Amino acid sequence: MPIKDLVLSEVNVKELEFMSEDSEILVKEIKANFKALGPKYGKHMKAIAAAISAFNQEDIMKLEKENSYCIDADGTEIEISKDDVFISSQDIPGLLVANNKGMTVALDVSINEELLEEGIARELINRIQNIRKDAGLEVTDRITLSIAHNDKIESAIASNKTYICGETLADDILICHARA
Repeated sequence: MPIKDLVLSEVNVKELEFMSEDSEILVKEIKANFKALGPKYGKHMKAIAAAISAFNQEDIMKLEKENSYCIDADGTEIEISKDDVFISSQDIPGLLVANNKGMTVALDVSINEELLEEGIARELINRIQNIRKDAGLEVTDRITLSIAHNDKIESAIASNKTYICGETLADDILICHARA
């Protein structure tokens, strides 16, 4: 997909995965929209709400695709539309899920050690670039970085040294330990 790289860079995500609507990772919930259903079906409201609450994932998908669904309410067949219900995705541990106009987006927001270290490296690069700018260095000037010892960032530097050096035009990164 031609736009994939643009989306990845703009929203700062590592991977973009397209899933079909029947993906088991997204579990949808449905609730009756009483404000929409009440004026249309007053006396059948309780039965309609019960029928809607009994929907399974296939029923929800059918309603979303066809924009209508026939249900039995007290022996009366009633056709409801997407406007008659609220459809949302259940929260999934580690994911943030949002729905809008039939589009569902799920972000995996779990942070592992590698992502944490990459975030530290990016922040370090940002600060180094600001220091380069404040020092009046030219864009092509090569540097050697001397960074005070810090347990929290030392691992991030070791894991991302090539990336940090490439982005900041550093020939080397030296970790300076305090003298006693």
